[in-house]
Formats: sequence, structure tokens, C-alpha cells
Amino acid sequence: MALSREQIAMRVAQEFKDGSYVNLGIGIPTLAANYVSDDISVMLQSENGLLGMGRYPDEDEVDADMINAGKETVTASVGASIFSSAESFAMIRGGHVDFTVLGAFEVDQQGNIASWMIPGKLVKGMGGAMDLVAGAKNIIVTMTHADKHGNSKLLEHCQLPLTGVNCITHIITDLAMLEIKDNAFHLRERAPGVTVDEIREKTAGKLVVDGDIPEMRF
Repeated sequence: MALSREQIAMRVAQEFKDGSYVNLGIGIPTLAANYVSDDISVMLQSENGLLGMGRYPDEDEVDADMINAGKETVTASVGASIFSSAESFAMIRGGHVDFTVLGAFEVDQQGNIASWMIPGKLVKGMGGAMDLVAGAKNIIVTMTHADKHGNSKLLEHCQLPLTGVNCITHIITDLAMLEIKDNAFHLRERAPGVTVDEIREKTAGKLVVDGDIPEMRF
């Protein structure tokens, strides 16, 4: 069974390391703030100028002025810092972000990402993704494995204008977790109940399956 958006975010949060600085992009990535393990200390960064972003607020905690990059209300963790967007991007461009989690329209087997433009359609645009793909040490993409028409979003070559080149290391979709290396998608985990054959059918790029592929654990 395909993962929900929340389950994708839960699996992403398992990748965070103790003491790391993590930027969360708009969409599924922001949901990961709710699933960071209590056993580790992670500083979540939002490009609009918040370091130490917490989980989404309960109804009685909502502060309309405390928002993430997607203009959703959030909380601040102990030790959080609020600063200008210029300082936030200086942090990103200076290489001080250990992980960034981004959404995407397409990713290809070279590690290229297309996330900002679909010709003829109105989309939000580049945002901070251009800086994040250049400045973050590790980049994880979250997205559905295929679009609403069933077309694969994991391609041999991206068809849309690129956001970044040779920069993506891992992808977590509603069907699988994959690592990009050696010009191929390497299948590492599959969603519970999803078969390798289903993943292979919905992956247009080169897929490497080495041995038995375990199911994700939550």
C-alpha cells in the first residue's frame, strides 16, 4: 500500500542525525517536524528566518506571526533564534545546513532535480531551492513515485527545467526509498505491502535491485 504524506514524513525524519541542522522545504517536508525522535537533538531551519522550528501548534498554541516558509503556523523549540531572511540564506549558502528535504516534480538517475517550473502552468517558482541544492550537504527528495496520470517521476533524464544538477542523494516516495549513485536509482526500502515489481514498473530510469529489499519500519 502506498504511503500517506504523513508516513513519508515519518520515514524522512528517521534520516536526521543527532546535532544536525535541517532545512525543511514546503509541502511534505514540513510535516517531518512532527516526527523528529525525542532521542536526538535536531535544529530545524526555515528559510524565512527561523532556526529551531518545532512541531505544528495545537489550537491553543497558534501564533499567527510564527510561520514557516510555506506560511503555515509553527512552534519554536527551546533555544530557537529568529532572524532575517538574508541571514537565513547566508546560513544556507555558507554550507551550514546538514540536510535539506525538498519536494520535486521530477528527479533523474544522475541526481538532477526539477522542482520549480512546469511550462504553461502557474506554480510558486524557485523559492530557496536553488540555494539549498547548492549549499546543503545532503539533499533528500520527498514526492509521489508517479504523477496523477500514472507517469513516473523518477526518470532517465529530467524533462522539466532543472533546479539543481547532480545533487540529490536520496528519494523517499510513497512506494520506496532509493539512493542515487553510479547513474542509477538503487532500491533500499519498499513501502509495506508494495512489491519490487510495482516499484520497477513505475520507475522510468535505471533501477538497481540488489538482493532482498526490506520493508520500511515506522
